[in-house]
Amino acid sequence: MHVDLARELKAHLSARLARSGGTVTASDAGGQPWARPALGLAPVGPGQAHLAIRLAAKEDADVLLSGLDDAVLAEVDVRVIGTVRALTAPTPEELQRRTRPLVPGLSVAHPTVTAGTLGGFVRVGGRLAILSNNHVLAAGDAAAVGDPVLQPGPADGGDPTTDRVATLTAFERFTADRANRVDAAVAVVDAEVPLEPSRLPGGPLGVDPVEVDDVEPDEQVEKVGRTTGYTIGRVSAVEVDGVAVQYDQGLYTFDDQIEVDGVAGAFSAGGDSGSVIWRSADRAPLGLLFAGSETGGRTGGGVTFANPLATVLSVLDLQWVAS
Repeated sequence: MHVDLARELKAHLSARLARSGGTVTASDAGGQPWARPALGLAPVGPGQAHLAIRLAAKEDADVLLSGLDDAVLAEVDVRVIGTVRALTAPTPEELQRRTRPLVPGLSVAHPTVTAGTLGGFVRVGGRLAILSNNHVLAAGDAAAVGDPVLQPGPADGGDPTTDRVATLTAFERFTADRANRVDAAVAVVDAEVPLEPSRLPGGPLGVDPVEVDDVEPDEQVEKVGRTTGYTIGRVSAVEVDGVAVQYDQGLYTFDDQIEVDGVAGAFSAGGDSGSVIWRSADRAPLGLLFAGSETGGRTGGGVTFANPLATVLSVLDLQWVAS
């Protein structure tokens, strides 16, 4: 309908709700008391809009839309969005606890590793799996496929007898004689373990990873990690070759990496390895955080390096799970 007619319909329903009082009871539908819905405009074309109705529960629509004819009902965009809460970022202390369901940012690790970060969720061979670094889930090539993964990691109290959440399924081994592309591993989530892939500060991430060619200079990015929690940074360089990273087992170099600077202090710290970095503009996943320095960077807090997520998915034959 024309946007002006959509505004009139919005005003009509708003007045109807106002006459019903501060709280509407969905008694006609046998429901419980519910708060007034949110009403707005959903653009569908030049000068055209549907009436956007956002509800806490499906049965609430029956109360609000009763009496409207079919022609009007065809012009509404009704969505059940559940309870709306203020979005707050988890603290490092919260991310280091034993937490179910599993969510991105939590402390995870192989039983012989201290702790890293659960970056996100992927499908490997059709099965849901945790994505993080080789040096987090596979102990820097020392682990074997079939080993357990713990949440939280051992440094945060994770116990192999009670805190197993996944099984190491695949990892890209490091090479010393040529440059590496990724520091990545996946572990299939155990059947009884619940998870929420979309629970991130600000909501779920996008479906498709960003190609590095599409990254703009100084683009703002975000991440949530086990040690520093939620942080904001800016892409300071892409296609970085010859990044020398010191691991416990040796020095390895990486090519075609992404460099990120923190906006207010360090973007990451030890234990944030495995975090997924996303682009602020559209929440598209961009990189898999794996290393960083303690000095340098615009604010003096060091720089962070990440594997392009598209490369990680390609190397390990994974499908990104957005929600």
